[in-house]
Amino acid sequence: MSELNKLSITEASKKMQAGEITAVDVSRVCLAEIEKRNKILNAYLEVFSDVLEQANVADEKRAQNKKEGKESHALLGIPFAIKDNILIEGRNVSAASKILENYVASYDATVIKKLKEAGAVFLGRTNMDEFAMGGSTENSAFGPAKNPLDEMRVPGGSSGGSAAAVASYMALGALGTDTGGSIREPASFCGLVGLKPTYGAVSRSGLIAMGSSLDQAGPLAHTVEDAELIFNAIRGRDSFDSTSISEDLYPKHAATKKIGVPRHLLKEGIDQDVLEQFEKSLEALKKSGYEIIDVELPSAPLALAVYYVIMPAEVSANLARFDGVRYGLSLKGDSLFDDYAKTRGEGFGAEARRRIMLGTYVLSSGYYDAYYGKATAARAMLAAEVSDVLKEVDCIATPTTPSPAAKIGEKSDPLAMYLMDIFTVTANLTGNPALSLPMGAVPREGKQLPIGIQLTAAHGDEAGLFKIGKEIEKIAVQ
Repeated sequence: MSELNKLSITEASKKMQAGEITAVDVSRVCLAEIEKRNKILNAYLEVFSDVLEQANVADEKRAQNKKEGKESHALLGIPFAIKDNILIEGRNVSAASKILENYVASYDATVIKKLKEAGAVFLGRTNMDEFAMGGSTENSAFGPAKNPLDEMRVPGGSSGGSAAAVASYMALGALGTDTGGSIREPASFCGLVGLKPTYGAVSRSGLIAMGSSLDQAGPLAHTVEDAELIFNAIRGRDSFDSTSISEDLYPKHAATKKIGVPRHLLKEGIDQDVLEQFEKSLEALKKSGYEIIDVELPSAPLALAVYYVIMPAEVSANLARFDGVRYGLSLKGDSLFDDYAKTRGEGFGAEARRRIMLGTYVLSSGYYDAYYGKATAARAMLAAEVSDVLKEVDCIATPTTPSPAAKIGEKSDPLAMYLMDIFTVTANLTGNPALSLPMGAVPREGKQLPIGIQLTAAHGDEAGLFKIGKEIEKIAVQ
């Protein structure tokens, strides 16, 4: 029974259905692991006090379904970790920021509603970069999360707490959010599967916004099959989110067994052993029947610069609401301006302030056309190029990150941290779905650190990503 937290979601669900184990059994083992490891890893900011009660309700529901001859949802009774920027009614949600430290959610995010309908058990809320701003989970107001595979290193960000919780078996699955790679990068650093869905495939209602045209919630799990289960549970059109889309909006993509590789992007800035491992993965795919084709994305080298104009602009607009008047932290000064200045100055961390100021600058009247206007034009060009390439191939493959997880504090220069997003930001700018899954490990200081391969598909073609992802998993097992 002590290894129940190491089951995949699919395996645990089958065992629960067969009556071999219960949701209470699995949740109890996860809680024991949290008790043992979370003080060091700092993956959870809060563990909910009613976990076993939730699990007991799930067990009763499964028993009732069996009695009535109904099929139970695959996620019924599965213990989940939830990123701390996703609202769960009646529970604290802080986005790992002092400015929202004691804020209690007044409603459920749509993804939470859907997981509740499926019968998932919520273990707690996980650590993250403040307001999802970062690639390491070092920007949390409540201290950094640590990588379970090497506690001296970062778990990635901004969904680092969710990734660390799953990788350390303190949860069977987790929800993160991805604005520029914030699910895929932690998945790569922690040896997990992470999906950034098609923009609009998953409702953003009830997510604390960072970049509204970029954000998407998605799963972190140990297997592609588990990620697919979670995605299918949370996807779909939502009347509370006008940008959400129905499942049949995009035509089915005809599989061609072709994978595009933009080798012109892999010439510099990537660790040599990561590149070698990537080439090995491509060779293995070739042997299993895929054709590897070199593709060109002329605007892709601009993606990082475009992202770091558009994202701060949206951050500046979205975080304007945290003013010390409406909700959250409220510090009083000698004037209304002092109220704002004190609240925002003390409530926001350094990275949040940096991005707010940068965003305000690029949106200002003298610089809007020079920066934001040009960035949006370049974004449209990039989207068109990616769309054209994906008419010829099933997906575009790159490493997820240019290197494995860095040591905590190693990338204190913001620009060095931003460069970790070089392969991930494109999918957020273009709205395409992208999947990261393990492609082996590379040695660093006596430890084998996982790295990921990223697959980007046409809009709405998550099914194609899952199909290729499962084949890559089979190759890795062999």
